[in-house]
Amino acid sequence: MIQAAQVASKFTLFTHHAKTFPLLVQALRNSLLKLGMFNDEKTAEEQVVQVLNFDIHLVKDFRGRRYIERVTECIPVEEKNEYTYDHRKEKTLEGKLEKFMDNSTIFYSKTTNRELYKYRNIMEYHDGKYVLTNPISDKNIREMRINMDDSDVVDFDKFLERNWGIKPPKLDDDTKDRLVTFIRFCEDIKKEDAKSLIRYITHVIEWIWMKKLKK
Repeated sequence: MIQAAQVASKFTLFTHHAKTFPLLVQALRNSLLKLGMFNDEKTAEEQVVQVLNFDIHLVKDFRGRRYIERVTECIPVEEKNEYTYDHRKEKTLEGKLEKFMDNSTIFYSKTTNRELYKYRNIMEYHDGKYVLTNPISDKNIREMRINMDDSDVVDFDKFLERNWGIKPPKLDDDTKDRLVTFIRFCEDIKKEDAKSLIRYITHVIEWIWMKKLKK
């Protein structure tokens, strides 16, 4: 299942019986280890969290009623290079040793206690109704928009702005001019093919714009 979700799949659905999201990650990680695919727990866990986008958790109460208790998003933590070369600036041996110890602390923290993912509930069931709790991450918003048609994108953008104040990305004037030129170029192509291509290019441009904004 993990391999299928990593390559050659638009999306992957599966069921599980874990009670919490961390237990779900642990169960899948342990399964990979038992199969002999990995020997290191961190490496196996990293593979798991890369394919777990959302966990839709269902429960059954004592009345026999089934309902969605929560929708949880998994957000992999990207590893950053936090090492420095400040020891080169130090003039004394003590100073160099102190900077070396700083890098050593970072190394051992990543080796022994590295945080591979964060998780947060997007929606929860409270007192007979569903409550939106945390916004969807930018990465998943971008990927969800790319896989929607025009009408769904409009409704999705309205939903994001209405509930979390997240406004849809807008193109600058220069990008709009380039897009208009591209559209005119596509006028000689079959209409349906051109529409699909234009929609895809528009989503790619919006993704680039959001990526630059985050910087």
